[in-house]
Amino acid sequence: MAHAGTGPRRVGGPLERLFDLSGRGTTLAREARGGVTTFFAMAYILLLNPIILGGAQDVTGARLSIPQLTTMTALSAAIATIVMGLVGNAPLALAAGLGINAVVAYQAAPQMTWPQAMGLVVLEGLVIVLLAVTGVRERIMNAIPLSLKHAIAVGIGAFIALIGLVDAGFVTAGTGGTPLALGAAGSLNTWPSLVFAVVLLLMIVLYTRGVPGAILIGIVVGTALAIVIETHARIPEGGWGVVTPRMPKELVAAPDFGLLLQVDLFGGFVRAGFLSALVVLFTLVLSGFFDAMGTILGISDEAGLVDERGRVPRLGRILAADGLSAALGGLTSSSANTVYVESAAGVGEGARTGLANMFTGALFLGTLLLTPLAAVVPAQAASPALVLVGALMMTQVSKIDWSDLELAVPAFLTIVMMPFTYSITTGIGAGLIVYTLIKAGRGRWREVHYPLWIAAAVFAAYFALHPIKLLLGIG
Repeated sequence: MAHAGTGPRRVGGPLERLFDLSGRGTTLAREARGGVTTFFAMAYILLLNPIILGGAQDVTGARLSIPQLTTMTALSAAIATIVMGLVGNAPLALAAGLGINAVVAYQAAPQMTWPQAMGLVVLEGLVIVLLAVTGVRERIMNAIPLSLKHAIAVGIGAFIALIGLVDAGFVTAGTGGTPLALGAAGSLNTWPSLVFAVVLLLMIVLYTRGVPGAILIGIVVGTALAIVIETHARIPEGGWGVVTPRMPKELVAAPDFGLLLQVDLFGGFVRAGFLSALVVLFTLVLSGFFDAMGTILGISDEAGLVDERGRVPRLGRILAADGLSAALGGLTSSSANTVYVESAAGVGEGARTGLANMFTGALFLGTLLLTPLAAVVPAQAASPALVLVGALMMTQVSKIDWSDLELAVPAFLTIVMMPFTYSITTGIGAGLIVYTLIKAGRGRWREVHYPLWIAAAVFAAYFALHPIKLLLGIG
């Protein structure tokens, strides 16, 4: 790789010195095109993240404002993406992580208040930064078997797909003895259900055809269809769920920063109990850290940025920036930010440096004035994205060694327990406990690294928390 001061330069001045454009074989035009492409590929999160977080309640029954969530999601994504570009000089855009926001909404919030849940997100980011700067990440990566890492991603994919199906009303609580059923009374007999089905099929067709921004297009089309239906049909109150698709009085409004810095850093440990909060924090760290690692390596390889030994330049800085961005997500109440696999769309358009992030981040900043539009999008238009993203995450199931029962059984339990118990924590805990027990039962306990024994013990205590309290006479 060429360095500053050697060889010809296509772009001079501060941009060349900061991003080494010619050294990476790129130009300003390519970086701009790649950055814009990445934005449109991941802009759906501006609509989807508020739907996920805004559709959940904390332990007090409080909900977060969707317009405020939209503002914070855009602001957080913009800052995180720009920081990654400047610090890591990599075409890796960041925003609120799907799967991670599900942990916040459905694992943390039911046990504590929203500020306390976001406090755990801040702590998650700080832990990831600490792991990055101390080099502990390699030790942790080696401790958890690769098959279980893939199983966690697959399980989260199944979980968020179920969330999408339930939020849209496509899957409901069953009657007549079944825990789940199709639509209302076992059939799809409502206009909202039709919108969901149409949008899901549209997204699938567009995405499989490689149409840029397929998810965003699907959400926009679905929202427009929902508005037309709501205008001409008599949908019962609450038939659309949290958001009723009606055109706002104005399309542009001043951003609402009301959720900024609404954080209680350690309150969750008091409200939910130390062990329960610790397990949620552990789940957040595990989900965010390993998901980011896989995405960073994959996109860097696709961009041709790895060396002959598979090493990514500035990896330590990239991981530290990822951790700081996760903490920023907590400070903005938008959930933890993480590197987006949609960055690959920008790489496909020629992005090779952090300069592409400047364009992506600028576009996110521009959306701060468009928050009224987010309050128009019903779950039936946004939830299909969860199903599609769940399907994409499910593809990692092929990377699991199903011929090895020592890995296959824990991986299976990790995957199925997440949607079946509506709990990401339960899935990870079940997988780690069974994995360590299988190894111990076969006399191969030395093959389990000590961090896994500690994690398994923590999860065992978590599952037995109620009887432990009774035994100790607590609560």
